[in-house]
Amino acid sequence: MHPRKHIEIPTFARKFQHLDMRFPKYYLAAVTAFLIWGFFSFGLKPLHEYPSLDILFYRIFFCAPIMTIITLLFRRNTIIETRGILRQMPSAQKKKLLLLTFGSALLLMANWFIFIYVMNHISVSAASFAYLVCPILTTVFAYFILKEKLASLQWASVGLSVLGCMLLSYNNFTTIIYSLMVAATYALYLIMQKKITGIDKFLLLNVQLIIIALILLPFYPAYSGPVPQAASFYGYISIIAVLFTIIPLFLNLYALKGISSSSVGILLYINPIIGFLLSAFYYNEEITLFQIAAYSLILVSILLFNVRSFVKSTT
Repeated sequence: MHPRKHIEIPTFARKFQHLDMRFPKYYLAAVTAFLIWGFFSFGLKPLHEYPSLDILFYRIFFCAPIMTIITLLFRRNTIIETRGILRQMPSAQKKKLLLLTFGSALLLMANWFIFIYVMNHISVSAASFAYLVCPILTTVFAYFILKEKLASLQWASVGLSVLGCMLLSYNNFTTIIYSLMVAATYALYLIMQKKITGIDKFLLLNVQLIIIALILLPFYPAYSGPVPQAASFYGYISIIAVLFTIIPLFLNLYALKGISSSSVGILLYINPIIGFLLSAFYYNEEITLFQIAAYSLILVSILLFNVRSFVKSTT
């Protein structure tokens, strides 16, 4: 019997195996989340005749029970494990966790309301611009708050993003104000999620949505419009709740477990680029040469920012 020969794995194959283990999982989660969000207008635009606050009410009131049911039915072990973690946690750390969870819930609620208003009452391109500003703010916040370091190439990509956003803001100051409000709330939300460690992300998101639902519930009788009668309204709200809220938010939180807030922030550009293309070719909104040039610069900035992480994962 001949001894078994040792088969040498080619270098490129070893690199591919290494890449498969380290690179795709968290990046794929983030990319998938932002791809889904890029098509959010398909779920939201058909509801433009309804008040933004009503859409927010029903979005939350659908999301919170759905996630709670999933958690209670399929994630009981996670609840037990989390309860054990909380029992062993020092009181100061518990207080910090509570503040971060409550604060991030408020930021998420504010972000959703402003975004719905911008999408349905200003323009799809304005909503897209909001999430062009967001990655820049996320990167800057992560640098100062989380002390995440950036390489020179990554700072160069941030500079290109700033230039692109300046081109987009030309002669459109109102859009900048709304965009900054949407961008800042979501950027700070991402930063807060990164600071919450040791807690299951799906359960964390579930708790945040319950907090938002409890905050909004007392305001519903006074500030909601007439109860919608059209079945299509509840159909679109269900799609928004599951496809455009629960799934991408969970993927986003999962991605933050394995990649930096800065990387997630830059990948967020996928969302507004899709939104820009839809506004131009599907919703037939007016597009200028400044916008085309700006989005081109931002696309280059995404590639520059992430190329270093990709190269490191393959070596």
